[in-house]
Amino acid sequence: MAIDLSVVIPSRNSPFTSKTIQDILEKAVTNIEIIVNVDENWPDPLVEDKRITYIHPGYPRGMRWGINACVSLAHGKYIMKSDDHCLFAPSFDQVLIENHREDNWVQIPRRYSLDGEGWKINEKRPHRDYMSLSFPGKGKAQDNGMHGVEWWSQQKERVDSQYDIDNTPSLQGSCYFMTKNHFNSFIGGMSEVGYGQFAQESQEIGLKTWLGGGAVKVNKKTWYAHLHKGKQYGRMYHIGGFNDSINKAARWSTLYWLNNQWEGLVHDFAWFIDEQFPNMPGWSRDWKKQVRKMGLIDTK
Repeated sequence: MAIDLSVVIPSRNSPFTSKTIQDILEKAVTNIEIIVNVDENWPDPLVEDKRITYIHPGYPRGMRWGINACVSLAHGKYIMKSDDHCLFAPSFDQVLIENHREDNWVQIPRRYSLDGEGWKINEKRPHRDYMSLSFPGKGKAQDNGMHGVEWWSQQKERVDSQYDIDNTPSLQGSCYFMTKNHFNSFIGGMSEVGYGQFAQESQEIGLKTWLGGGAVKVNKKTWYAHLHKGKQYGRMYHIGGFNDSINKAARWSTLYWLNNQWEGLVHDFAWFIDEQFPNMPGWSRDWKKQVRKMGLIDTK
C-alpha cells in the first residue's frame, strides 16, 4: 500500500516521544509512516507498530542529521516534521494534503500550546498563527540573529475565513509539512554548514522556500499543540556546547541571508522585506542602513 505521508521525528530524551507517536497514529486517517531518529535514549515505553521505523545512530548526531536520516528512509509523497512533544488534531494529515496546492509550498498548522501532563491543549495560552522574522538582535537577547517571533497584530487582523490558508514570513520549526521533493530537491536537506547540529532550522526552511520562489503558509483548518517547555522542561534537545553553538549559528545565518549568499535565490532578501512583507514588525524603511552600521551587510 502506497504511503501518503511520512512523519519524521528527531527525538532526544523527551518524556513525551511515545505519546507523540501514539497520538499521530490515532489521529491520522491517510496511509502514514512514522520515522523516529533516537539521538540518545530509547523512548519509554517503546511504541511498536508496523508503521514505525526507529533509527539509532549509536551516538548523538544532532537534530539536523536526524531529520535528514529520517527523510532518506521516507516513502511518502509528503513529509511532516514533528517535535517529540506534540499533540495533533483529528485528520490533520488529510487536511494538510488536501490543501497543498503547490509543490514549493511549506504548510504550518495552527499552533496551540500543549499541557504535557494532561495531554491536551493548554487553554491558558493563546494559539499562534503567524510568525514574523525578527530584525537582527531583536528576537533573542543572547545573539544578533534573526528569529521567528509571534506576529500578534497580523493574527488579530486576519481572522476572516479568506485567510484560512495564508502567507506567514517564518515558522517556529516544531511542525512543518511539505512534499518530499521540496525537501530534497529544493531545500537540499538540512545543512550543517554554518548552522551546526541544531540552530536556525526555521530560517533555513522558510527563507529557502520564500527566496527560492515558493511560499510558507499557515493552515488554520487544522492544528497541533506544541509543549510550552518554560522552566519546567527547559530545552529538551541539548548537546554539549549548545548555547555557544546556537549563538554562532544565528550570527552565521544572519550574514548568509542578509548578503544573499544562497545559490538558489529567485528573489533577494530585500524583496522579502520590502515587497513580500513590507508591514512586518521591526523592519523600518532604512533597515539596510541599520544593518550596515551593525556590520552585517555591505549595501552599495
